[in-house]
Amino acid sequence: MSLNRPQAFHLLMDTFTALQNQLADADSQFLDCNGFRVHYKRAGTGPTLILLLHGSFLSLRSWRRVMEPLAEQATVVAFDRPVFGLTSRPLPQDGGGARYSAEAQSDLVAALIGQLGFERAILIGNSTGGTIALLTALRHPAKIQGLVLVGAMIYSGYATSEVPGPMLAVMKAARPMFSRLMKFMIGKLYDKALRKFWFRQERFSDEELAAYKAEFMIGHWDQAFFELFLATRHLGLEARLPFLAVPSLVVTGEHDRAVKPEESRRLAAELPEATLEMIPQCGHLPQEESPEAFVAIVTEFLKRFTVN
Repeated sequence: MSLNRPQAFHLLMDTFTALQNQLADADSQFLDCNGFRVHYKRAGTGPTLILLLHGSFLSLRSWRRVMEPLAEQATVVAFDRPVFGLTSRPLPQDGGGARYSAEAQSDLVAALIGQLGFERAILIGNSTGGTIALLTALRHPAKIQGLVLVGAMIYSGYATSEVPGPMLAVMKAARPMFSRLMKFMIGKLYDKALRKFWFRQERFSDEELAAYKAEFMIGHWDQAFFELFLATRHLGLEARLPFLAVPSLVVTGEHDRAVKPEESRRLAAELPEATLEMIPQCGHLPQEESPEAFVAIVTEFLKRFTVN
């Protein structure tokens, strides 16, 4: 029996929900926000909210070593960003075409803060999660109490990428072919790319890599990721940095190969209220590779937000 489009869509959503439930942990939670079924985990009960935004090809798993220590001072929430982890992956046929733009993701973050029961939050963003954190502070300044930008992509990569208009039209018209091509390329390069995030790659176990891969490559992940790719554009963040009046901490790994330490130094210099911290013997993921040092640095920064 053939299915019409609405029937096929609902079957697809039911299948993905089943996968979400199958892969979820005992402490996993879900909420509906801005068209997504968002997967998140929550720790702590403090009056301050810390919201954790992971980088591309990862998931909230990236914060597993630092959530509990940070939760001693605040309510800490880590969530799977759109296209990654166990958060749903809506496609254009149900009105999801614009949901993967950086602006839409920043709006999702702002909405999440309210749905979690808070008026403001301190955002800690790693890599492209740092891009979205900074953009959220620019678009929703009343919602953001502070920023921790960890190897944040501001001057390169995701924040400055854009497909030329004519090529974008071709890619949109031939979505199935290009999404299959991207699926093939990511499948070939995924393991190597994630290992390069680490300075000491021997500390990134095969089990951890497999867990990330299993959470990312579920459902129609290739189609959803292609929609995110199509929605990527040059954000022009560097010109807006002088207007961002929010306490900020910029963190970089000494051996970050994805976002060079020089970019983080520049970011700290151009943000009006920023300080810089460098973690030695560490790559692009300080919260994973050097969790004790990361927590110590962030804890010191958080002291300025302590409620007396």
